[in-house]
Amino acid sequence: MHSFGYRANALLTFAVTILAFMCAICHSLITSILNINWFQKQPHGNDEVSLTLNITADLQSLFTWNTKQVFAFVAPEYKTSKNSLNQVSLWDAIIPEKEHAKFWIQISNKYRFIDQGHNLRGKDFNLTLHWHVMPKTGKMFADKIVMSGYRLPDAYR
Repeated sequence: MHSFGYRANALLTFAVTILAFMCAICHSLITSILNINWFQKQPHGNDEVSLTLNITADLQSLFTWNTKQVFAFVAPEYKTSKNSLNQVSLWDAIIPEKEHAKFWIQISNKYRFIDQGHNLRGKDFNLTLHWHVMPKTGKMFADKIVMSGYRLPDAYR
């Protein structure tokens, strides 16, 4: 039989694992593309896309007594022959207080989605919501949620 110490350790480890799992799933985040407004080739050869995004997030659980602010941004991530990871920030926000951490917005991309080259036609990509928690004191930490299954058109429009 195991001693009391082994049993207490197993119970504590199990409880902390369940708590960590619950914390990981408590963020309510949905980012989707409502419309591809236009997809064109610029005069100097780069591809450019304009998207309408629907961003729904509840980041209130990130705020504690030590949280100064949260920086959040949405970026498409895709691969090309030159780079294994390409990221372009489409939208960002600084969330200063817990009361502002639950939001729903519908917006065209705040920043231009341009690929250096003509690699975006028919490209599969992930839409990723990143956030960085900036504490009043201590180490900053970051996390993200990746939403896959997006594809750009095969032709310009």
